[in-house]
Amino acid sequence: MFEARFSQTATRLLAPDNRVWAVHDRAMKRLAAGEDIIVMSVGDPDLPTIAGAIALAVTSLYRGRTHYSPGMGEPELRRVIAEIESDASGRLTTPEEIIIFPGATNALFTVLACLLDKDDELIVTEPAYIGYRGLFAAVGAAVVAVPSLAGDGFRIDIDAIKAAATDRTRVLLLNTPGNPSGHVIPHRDLQALCEWALEQDIWLVCDEVYSMLTFETPFVSARKAAPVLDNIIIVDGLSKSHAMTGWRLGWVVAPLAAIPPLLEFTSATVFGCSQFVQDAAAFALKNDQTYIQSVRDEYRQRRDYALARIAAIRGITCVKPAAGMFMMMDVSETGMNGYDFAENLLDRAGVSVLPGGGFGSRTTGFVRLSLTQGEQVLKQAFDRIETFCLEVC
Repeated sequence: MFEARFSQTATRLLAPDNRVWAVHDRAMKRLAAGEDIIVMSVGDPDLPTIAGAIALAVTSLYRGRTHYSPGMGEPELRRVIAEIESDASGRLTTPEEIIIFPGATNALFTVLACLLDKDDELIVTEPAYIGYRGLFAAVGAAVVAVPSLAGDGFRIDIDAIKAAATDRTRVLLLNTPGNPSGHVIPHRDLQALCEWALEQDIWLVCDEVYSMLTFETPFVSARKAAPVLDNIIIVDGLSKSHAMTGWRLGWVVAPLAAIPPLLEFTSATVFGCSQFVQDAAAFALKNDQTYIQSVRDEYRQRRDYALARIAAIRGITCVKPAAGMFMMMDVSETGMNGYDFAENLLDRAGVSVLPGGGFGSRTTGFVRLSLTQGEQVLKQAFDRIETFCLEVC
């Protein structure tokens, strides 16, 4: 009889985080079955894509823009991104420093696969985006997690990051603004880490996919903070900022020396991105000023409403996020950890949130709540959360 055997890569991807997604998976099944479930456990915006981008994509399809694209991406899209990155950093960025990918996740996987071998180490700050886990497992390098300072708004701990480095450290991965914390790394801290990474011969990879969704605190790109750009790689995309999660469009900005291996890897694995999607992305980026401001205002209003509701509920607290579409609620005063709180909240109140343990060992007493529903739905959700907390506290 045939024995199905799989590679070490596939085995590594079977990460022991089933409990993290169990609540969300159960919520989606119950929702599909017609039950009254409010899903706040995933970061898929409810906002519409820019209408003109949709129309442009349809037009491009009829124009026959359905063929292979250049490996680095369509020249017009790369030109538009280069202009945006130049404005954001105050440094000239050229299209030759940009590669287009089918989503920021694929972009980050390609970067890590090209920078790390199995004997290398990667430093990442926690709480960290839960989707990183699969990428780290697939690459196979050792991961060194450095907790952020939860009591100080999840501020990164620069001294702890430096202390975690060894002679095997090859990459420092930062995420600003951060998912799930919403923390924005200030210029001075980012500059200090860029300078240190350069001195230590370490690549600094910065995930900046929430850069356009900041509130009171201004965003600073690693390309602006770094003294030189030889070891700086930026990952960005349109999924969150432009409500284009299903379009799968991301990019990398990298020094010219890093472009050939990145291009070879993506050419061998995904062989380019859809032409019509890139056409729509270029349109969206060129015509998004009013749209982005409206999206930012909407998430700020949702955040402020949620903060006011949380402040009035016994047993839960929340640090005010400076950016993004997520909130980390500390539920430890309820006597439950994040896993138990999320499971009971779904079972007893029909609200789905994500256990904080999936984002790091120091956030097991938290849950992540997504602001991807309008205020009317948020009101219903917090009414249920308040009733639940009154029952359990």
